[in-house]
Amino acid sequence: MLCWYRAFRKHDVVLAMRRLHRHIGMGGDLYVPAVAGETVERQIGDDVRDEWEKQFERVIDEIAPFAGAHDFVAALKERGHTVVLASSSIAKHAEHFVDVLGVRDLLDAWTTKDDVETTKPDPDLVQAALAKAGTDDAVMVGDTPWDVEAARKAAIPTVAVLTGGAYSAAELRDAGAVAVFESVGEMKDRLDETPLS
Repeated sequence: MLCWYRAFRKHDVVLAMRRLHRHIGMGGDLYVPAVAGETVERQIGDDVRDEWEKQFERVIDEIAPFAGAHDFVAALKERGHTVVLASSSIAKHAEHFVDVLGVRDLLDAWTTKDDVETTKPDPDLVQAALAKAGTDDAVMVGDTPWDVEAARKAAIPTVAVLTGGAYSAAELRDAGAVAVFESVGEMKDRLDETPLS
């Protein structure tokens, strides 16, 4: 969120942090017009996204995985699930986080923004992940209403976790999540209560 704030500020657009935070989870292609409007998107949208990338590159090594994230993916694989990371990030960022999580050997595939026309909350990323998984029998795991909406549009359920920061359990349930957990570790420990059982 701070990287988006700085990217907009670089182009003399000052937006409330609350507004920026509440849209985190959207892909950058939809994020700029959602938070700043269509005029800003037309005039400087690509420039803001380019600046965001520069800002993000400066802090990417400070980002750590959530506790239990690796073990959660390992638990899914132990249960025989195909695991595809549905990321709207650019390829080098997706690769970085796959390695930070230590799940390269556990994932069956992952998506990037290059796989789709539009990102979350549009369903394209979920559909691309389904294509890579080779099935429509799937469950999305996400932490924002944008994840839930994208999955709903692709006709799959979402299990949510409160790692998104800006959204309550009630908001995620209202968006359509079939279950909401406090942490990744809790979600792993209670997999039998979800469609991932």
